[in-house]
Amino acid sequence: MKASRSTRNLSLGSFTAILVATGAAAQVADAPTLKDAYKHHFQIGVAINRSMATGQAGGNRSPELVQKDIALTKAQFNQISPENDLKWESIHPREGADGYNFGPADAYVEFGVKNHMMIVGHTLVWHGQTPRWVFAGTTPPADAAKTPPQTPQTPPANGQGANPGRRRFGGGPGGFDINGPHATREELLQRMRDHIHTVVGRYKGKIKVWDVVNEALSDGGPDTLRKSAWEQIIGPDFIAKAFEYAHEADPNAILRYNDYSLENPAKRQKLITLIKELQAKKVPVMAIGTQTHVSVSGPSLEEEDRTLTELETLGLPIHVTELDVNGAQGGQRNNGADIANNATTTQGGLVDDANQRLADQYANLFKMFLKHKSVKVVTLWGVNDGVSWRANGKPLLFDGNDQPKPAFDAVIRVATGKAPSTK
Repeated sequence: MKASRSTRNLSLGSFTAILVATGAAAQVADAPTLKDAYKHHFQIGVAINRSMATGQAGGNRSPELVQKDIALTKAQFNQISPENDLKWESIHPREGADGYNFGPADAYVEFGVKNHMMIVGHTLVWHGQTPRWVFAGTTPPADAAKTPPQTPQTPPANGQGANPGRRRFGGGPGGFDINGPHATREELLQRMRDHIHTVVGRYKGKIKVWDVVNEALSDGGPDTLRKSAWEQIIGPDFIAKAFEYAHEADPNAILRYNDYSLENPAKRQKLITLIKELQAKKVPVMAIGTQTHVSVSGPSLEEEDRTLTELETLGLPIHVTELDVNGAQGGQRNNGADIANNATTTQGGLVDDANQRLADQYANLFKMFLKHKSVKVVTLWGVNDGVSWRANGKPLLFDGNDQPKPAFDAVIRVATGKAPSTK
């Protein structure tokens, strides 16, 4: 591959990325990679999509770009998470033992095994991207006559309807209406157990870490838990049951609770309250996943330090599970993970001096990750801006053509004391 300009004008970091994308990374043996720079500190991972797992073009990525994405992932990272292919609606779209679609998930796991990466399973129990059949049944809500319908706690997303008097959860058009007939507690627990045993059991020994329960905390108000269909039908112990079933299926897997906006003190306290309650009941929660969808404006160095310090009081490893840093003007006061809000949080164009501010924020974050020895995994939510769920916010270390941005140099400098362009 010929560069469009003299390679003498490229930083070593940029030159390395070009060589990586063409399979020639070995020619720059002394150029640091993320996984090498942080090998004595924590696993450095990335979320991959189906195109990367299968090697087939998809979305806005041509066959050539997919191959570059794959080469960059292999060169820079030693851990992977799946964007969607282990979520319930993808792997178990239809009811029953014959309702599974294992092909994409198998390809994802095989990618990790083949490339000697730590493999994460995301996710087993979540209020989003769950088929309606999971919650369906003939039992009317026991409290329908005495409990007025409640407004969803987050804007409509992942199947939650826009009508404030109807609470909808799960995947598919319209989602699942919790005000209508639904499964009994026993039916839903059985479906949960069957699903977890089947999926975790299939990848036992290969998937080392599972996001067992995802985003169960409420975003606002006094309640600790979100009023999801899981919580409404089973009760608050649905979380404990999910961890119990996952531990049965693979006693050696690391089981994580995963949530977003833990930079928010009120939500962080809900997380601490929940996990302490589970620990008191000997529920096998083994790690805390903090998604860390943040922006170039925050959190500050001090706020991130405080976040990690308080999470450490739980005595568990901390995994940064879905890291990205939004550079769009519309998202500077939002660190949530709501899909419906994505258009709003990535609108308005980039902030002024976006690349430098992105680099500064990534440097601050990685300084804190290094300071807090409880941080054992850091996973970026996408290999480059072109495949990011927040592409308009340009939130990652590599651009859409897999070229390193100043933020990449900044992250390397935090670990090594020098930028890739410095010998």
